Amino acid sequence: MVIRKSYFSLLAILLAVFLPASAANAQAAHPEMLVTTEWLAAHLNDPKVVVLHVASKQSDYDAGHIPGARFLDTNDFIDRESPLSTELPSPEHLKAVFEKLGVGDNTRIIIYTTAWYPAAGRAYFTLDYIGHGNHTALLDGSIQRWRSENRAIAKDPVAAVKGSLTLHVHPEVRAMLENVKKVSQSSTSAGVVLVDSRPESRYKDGHIAGSAHLFWEDTTVNGTKDPTLLPPAKLREILASRGIKPDQQLITYCEVGLQASHTYFIAKYLGYNAAMFDGSIHQWSHVEMLTVVPGTSPRCPGGGTACEIHEKMQ
Repeated sequence: MVIRKSYFSLLAILLAVFLPASAANAQAAHPEMLVTTEWLAAHLNDPKVVVLHVASKQSDYDAGHIPGARFLDTNDFIDRESPLSTELPSPEHLKAVFEKLGVGDNTRIIIYTTAWYPAAGRAYFTLDYIGHGNHTALLDGSIQRWRSENRAIAKDPVAAVKGSLTLHVHPEVRAMLENVKKVSQSSTSAGVVLVDSRPESRYKDGHIAGSAHLFWEDTTVNGTKDPTLLPPAKLREILASRGIKPDQQLITYCEVGLQASHTYFIAKYLGYNAAMFDGSIHQWSHVEMLTVVPGTSPRCPGGGTACEIHEKMQ
């Protein structure tokens, strides 16, 4: 009897020690950043929920959208006057854009897209930048999953009552060129890691020195065809396989700041400290003509410069 009690006491201790850690690893640090189609279907009539249909053309919205969704033009949340590509506009401009769509301080925003899927992550990054990220989530599986479940689709436009949004700008989520230069030039920046979110072929063509590679599609079931996110434990496993540690800050980049926005979302979802290099390779290589490293190694062998090249516009 004593042995039996001792056994169960030891088992209880082991469960208490190991289960919480395992359970925590199986969950996202911020599960509120992702909602299911079931959740959204149950909240379509909630006056505090604003659903945003992100697309580059009005015709995509007119062809069919989730009932009650409002059209967010991708051109409305980038700086069209910038010499760079896909840069953030002023906070005041963004405030006007989202208020027009009915977004206010107490609004819960749900984002999906019919555009290239990273546009959804870009919309999240933009809202996080102006201080509304804590009230924003992506629809897991986007409209692809919604349609596959034969849920209702509407074609009528949705009128919105103007919202009132208070700006709480977070400049720290936007990595700038000089910051990225410092991280790239230092082989001892163990606390910060650059993450290239482009396809492997583009990484091999030329990446910023010191960058890990994590193609954004590797975090989903099947890229844009099925953008349902992989389970949090699997996402953490993928980041670890790229040498990315939980205590490191991630600075994501890609071509112009779209694919990198998706990786930024993943990092925040899992609880990592993250920023996004808005200028990305376009600014680094095509505008500033800074050198990049070809091949699969983060840096040139031996740290030399012989393998560095100027990436050419494809």
